[in-house]
Amino acid sequence: MRAVRVLLTSSNESVKDWMRLAVAGIERRLDERLEFIEASNGERGVLLARKYDPDVILADETQSRAGAFAMTKDLRDQLPPYDGVIVILLDRPHDAWLARWSGADAWFVKPADPFALADRVLEALESRREAAAARDTTEKETA
Repeated sequence: MRAVRVLLTSSNESVKDWMRLAVAGIERRLDERLEFIEASNGERGVLLARKYDPDVILADETQSRAGAFAMTKDLRDQLPPYDGVIVILLDRPHDAWLARWSGADAWFVKPADPFALADRVLEALESRREAAAARDTTEKETA
């Protein structure tokens, strides 16, 4: 069974450690192992996302040209678009519109509740899996 791949993107090692700990508990609820990949910025995050096709991207918004918003927008606009889950950690509440504009599935203002983050990641994963299963069923029925 393939592990659930989670890409952690932040220039801050402490934030990456926090993200890893926040979502580690969903392993038990998913009954699947999590495999973590790390990037230090959005540019590297895009490269790793294209290479490894993670199921989830947790991105810390940094005030830079290659932050989470740019990375998310780039991944959502590529052909084919990245269809995994993207969650952004915001520094400021009023940046929520940028998270929405970029195509993020969810966003949290730091300091975020780790349990709420884990719950949202799990919900988004389950929702995407259900949608994929429904598409597969429809394709088989029409074939």
